[in-house]
Amino acid sequence: MSQFPYQFQSYQFASPQAGPRLLISGAVHGDETCGTQAIRRIIQEFDSGQLLLKRGLVTFVPVANAKAYAQQSRFGDRNLNRCLQPTTEVQEFEDAVANWLCPLMAQHEILLDLHSFRDAGQAFAMMGPEDNQGTIEPFTQAREEEDFALCLGVQRYVDGWLGTYSRWLSTHGKSDQWKFGVGTTEYMRSVGGRALTLECGSHLDPHAPEVAYRAIRNALHHYDLLDFAQATDLAAARAQAEMLSLYHVVDRLHENDEFSRDWRSFDALKAGDQIGTRADGSAVLAEIDGYIVFPDTHAQVGTEWFYLARRTERLQRKA
Repeated sequence: MSQFPYQFQSYQFASPQAGPRLLISGAVHGDETCGTQAIRRIIQEFDSGQLLLKRGLVTFVPVANAKAYAQQSRFGDRNLNRCLQPTTEVQEFEDAVANWLCPLMAQHEILLDLHSFRDAGQAFAMMGPEDNQGTIEPFTQAREEEDFALCLGVQRYVDGWLGTYSRWLSTHGKSDQWKFGVGTTEYMRSVGGRALTLECGSHLDPHAPEVAYRAIRNALHHYDLLDFAQATDLAAARAQAEMLSLYHVVDRLHENDEFSRDWRSFDALKAGDQIGTRADGSAVLAEIDGYIVFPDTHAQVGTEWFYLARRTERLQRKA
C-alpha cells in the first residue's frame, strides 16, 4: 500500500477562447469544509450546463488536504498553510500535497483559497501587501488584487500577515525562517500570481458555504469568465470597506499568562484596555486603538498569543 493512501483531485473547465487562469481551492485545512461544499455546487452547475465558461480556464480543488479532510481535522501531519513549497524529501503527507499543489498554482494567474475559522464572526478576506520591492514579499499587482478582493462580497479586509510574522521571528533570532509563514496565497504571489484567502465564517456557520459560493460566482464574473455580465461597483465597495493591517504579535511567555476576557478576533481595543495578565501579575495593555486578532487561549509558551491590527485607509485612498 502507498505511504499515503489518498489521491489528489482537481476539476478543470477550459474555454476555446483565451482568458484568465483561475484556481479555486478548499479544505487546505481539513475541518474547514465550507469551500468544499461551495466548490462542489459550482462544479455541478458547470457539469449540468447551467454555467458555461466564456473564456479562459478555471480549476477547482474541492479538497486540497485529503488526509486532514478524511480525519475531519485541521492538519494531516502538519499545517499545509505553513512553509508551503515543493520538496524532494517527502516525509509528511503535506509534503506530498505541496509537490502536487504548488505546480498547479504556478499554472494559474489567480488563486481564491476558501477557509473558515473556529469562533463566531463575520467573513473577511486576507490580502497581500501593497506594491513593494522588499525581500520578504515583493509584489507589483496590489491594485489588481484589491479589485479582486472587493468583488467577493465581504466588507472586512486584512493585510500585513507575512511582514508581521517575519518581524515576530526576528525578535526570536529567527529572521531567516520567515518562509515558515508562506501558505497558499504567499506561494501564489511568489510565482507571479495574485491571490486571496477568504475566511467565510466559522466552521459551523450554516451560512459559510453560501458566502463561499457567492464569492466563487463573483470571482467568475469579475474576470469575465461567464456568458452573462454582473459587474461589481468597486468604488462603492471601496467606500464601504473596513481595511485592517496586522502590525504586532504578542507572545505567551508563561503557562499562567491569561486573557482578561474571552476575546474573539476583531474585537475592538481602546488604548489602555487590559488584554491580559502575565504570570507575574503585570497587565498586558493595548498601546493604541485597534483590534485583537487570532487570540489563542491554548497557545504554547514562546509562541504567538495574539496579533494586533489597526485600521488603515489603504482601500479608500486608492479610490
